[in-house]
Amino acid sequence: MENITEQENRFTIPMLALRGLVLFPKMILHFDVGREKSVTALNEAMKKDQQIFLVAQKDIKVDDPKEEDLYRVGVVAEVRQILKSSGNTLRVLVEGSYRARLIDVIDEGNLLQATVEKYPLKTPRYPRTALCDALMRTVKELFEEYCYLTPKMPRDMIVNAVSSEDPVYLCEYITANIPLNVEEKQRILEESVIVKRLEDLAGVLENENNILSLEKDIYDKVKEQIDQNQREYFLREQMKVISDELGESESPMDEADEYVEKITKLKLGEEAENKLKQEAERLSRLPNNSQEAAVIRTYLDTCLELPWNTVTKEKTDIARAKKILDSDHYGLTKVKDRILELVAVRKLAPDIKGQIICLVGPPGVGKTSIAKSIAKALNRNYTRISLGGVRDESDIRGHRKTYVGSMPGRIINALKLAGSKNPLILLDEIDKLGNDFRGDPSSALLEVLDSEQNNAFRDHYIELPFDLSEVLFITTANNRDAIPDPLLDRMEIIELTSYTREEKFHIAKKYLVPKQSKRHGLSGKTLKIADDAIYALTDNYTREAGVRTLERTIASLCRKAAKVIVAGNEKKVTINNKNITKYLGPHRFKPEEVEHKNEIGLVNGLAWTSVGGEMLQIEVAILDGTGKLELTGQLGDVMKESAHAALSYIRSRATSLNIEPDFYKNKDIHIHIPEGAIPKDGPSAGVTMCTAVVSALSGTPVRYDVAMTGEITLRGRVLPIGGLKEKTMAAYRAGIKTVVIPKNNEPDLAELDSVVTDNIKFVTAEQVDTVLKTALISAYESHMIPNTPSLVKPTEIVPQQEAITQ
Repeated sequence: MENITEQENRFTIPMLALRGLVLFPKMILHFDVGREKSVTALNEAMKKDQQIFLVAQKDIKVDDPKEEDLYRVGVVAEVRQILKSSGNTLRVLVEGSYRARLIDVIDEGNLLQATVEKYPLKTPRYPRTALCDALMRTVKELFEEYCYLTPKMPRDMIVNAVSSEDPVYLCEYITANIPLNVEEKQRILEESVIVKRLEDLAGVLENENNILSLEKDIYDKVKEQIDQNQREYFLREQMKVISDELGESESPMDEADEYVEKITKLKLGEEAENKLKQEAERLSRLPNNSQEAAVIRTYLDTCLELPWNTVTKEKTDIARAKKILDSDHYGLTKVKDRILELVAVRKLAPDIKGQIICLVGPPGVGKTSIAKSIAKALNRNYTRISLGGVRDESDIRGHRKTYVGSMPGRIINALKLAGSKNPLILLDEIDKLGNDFRGDPSSALLEVLDSEQNNAFRDHYIELPFDLSEVLFITTANNRDAIPDPLLDRMEIIELTSYTREEKFHIAKKYLVPKQSKRHGLSGKTLKIADDAIYALTDNYTREAGVRTLERTIASLCRKAAKVIVAGNEKKVTINNKNITKYLGPHRFKPEEVEHKNEIGLVNGLAWTSVGGEMLQIEVAILDGTGKLELTGQLGDVMKESAHAALSYIRSRATSLNIEPDFYKNKDIHIHIPEGAIPKDGPSAGVTMCTAVVSALSGTPVRYDVAMTGEITLRGRVLPIGGLKEKTMAAYRAGIKTVVIPKNNEPDLAELDSVVTDNIKFVTAEQVDTVLKTALISAYESHMIPNTPSLVKPTEIVPQQEAITQ
């Protein structure tokens, strides 16, 4: 009998903690017992009435559980059988009697006893409800689905559950006999309301069914794939046997042996040959349809396709090269001379290496097309790699072949496409390289473009040294400043400036018009574009550094002419300056012409843009005020600093320039550059701003036929500028007669077009005084030149002229 305590319904009983098991009332459970306290509790129970309290512990890893390690609800069970197994473990068979709640744990060292109280279910006051019946049906249906997904479920267990009409028995029987985790079983055991028990069990079964359904789908897919692979294997083996029986493969050569034979024929270096033969040997040991075999097969095919020893014979005939370059391109004298020098040197020293040329210039000037002409002149295979937007180092060096979808880099791929070991590879848009967390592709190109390193270039995919020293690399860029310095150090820069008006005319007449006429099915008998129409195209419909827009416009004329001819209106179309607006509409650009009138505070400047040179007129207005300087026209920081530097110089020379010394106190100066919507910046407008401000402050007119360019310092020195060719061409188009340039730019005059030097007088200036003397009109000249207002008396202008000519 239990030792009844003072409190009614509570008693003390030996306790055994279950690990990973939960017992339900009226259920039989057998388990192994090995812990000393558990064996002692069993012995204590057998000495009395064979009753023992079984409760699950929360963590199965705890060997000596305390009260906080145990759940609060367990089952009082009767020990039915104890068998001694191997070692010190006991095999125990128990049957659950009723639920009990743990009140206290009494640890006597080698024995655990528990103070518990009975914990019966809450029986409803009314008969079983429809909700309870509905939940029982749901649980039975879910259990049937569970049994379908678990084929090894005993049949009698299914019958016992489905035929039961007792909700308590149904719930406890199913929970006890399916493999659930301890937490879920314990939650159902602790629930005292029958309806909630059924709801919890329904939720558990629904979740288990979902998991089992997914497992079944995965298993079916894996089994289907394995079956398919086995079927393919048997079919291939049958095909081999049939081929042997038919005598169709009298001397079969294994795939790996074929690869070894191809590798031997290539006569590679020792390292490359051994590496590839090892891969072929690995292939022979793998199943034919395995994924690894496919990877090795792709790798070997890629390596064998490379031109390890294939070389094209280079032609070094200067006369032939010059003829090809002249026939493909007009102008570009500097580039052609450099290419002819390259041909001459390679004729005298064929083994010379490391000549990497970088063509820098605005879009559309022929950088890419001239690379094709160089390859044609040298009889080298040509391939192009576009580097614009490349951000991943693996694009250059390739991916490791262990990765899924790996491939060689662009350099190795270009060599495979070229089909020779010594092609011309064009690295296009090298200034557009990017970098991010995947690496810096410009650093990967250092080895490619270094003649001391590229004789053993290793691609990550190939993993073999490949000699790139015989490759002629030519790179292109729009902006020299955007090229990384380490790359720039390995290349020879050749500048391609924008085309002049005359160059565009000759290019259009000699190349573009015949090319587009042929492309659109026209000829000289059906379409004629007059010379004045070509000039009109360059002046009024296109404004760019290159000829791309010009070519597109010519193509538009060809399409419109084709339409007229096909419609049957005319058999031949002639386009000239008079009827060109009929085909292309009104002029898109107005010609740059200056007003033939000397103005005060209006100076002609020259600016460089990405599409060539442009006139940049600067206006200055003097207003009564407090000495403010206003700058408008969307100027950049450099031009704003030039304006401040010019104003400081004028203040330091105010007296000698015939300007009131205190003008900065009572006069506001407004400097404006028209076309305010267009951003403007650059270090070449300093002398122009200075001249305009001096003219406005002194009331002296400026010559309308004079333009200038140059930067100014606080001491009045004129600093050199860039883009002189484009700027002077803009001055020529606008009808300027005199251009003032910095003294240090005098050597650049040799590179100007002859049509410019024949029509423009150039004045070189070291100091601003020379600029002012050239641009400003003296009092005497203002009376002699028409349309020039006499703003000051002759006696007032003389000191200024004396100061300027000092």
